Amino acid sequence: MEQVNWRKSIKSSTNGENCVELGRTPDAVAARDSKSPDGPHHTFSVAVMADLFERIRRGRYDLS
Repeated sequence: MEQVNWRKSIKSSTNGENCVELGRTPDAVAARDSKSPDGPHHTFSVAVMADLFERIRRGRYDLS
């Protein structure tokens, strides 16, 4: 995979560990486990991730 600038939310855990990291490439969004940065990652199209984020914003996956 090309060079990716990985980002993670500090809200994922109290000390910033054990997070899902996201990185953007020109054509996709990649996700990986912060505990294993050299391990496997998953890639998703920008459209799929935009749809997921919109559903999250609308509360589609709220567990309460």
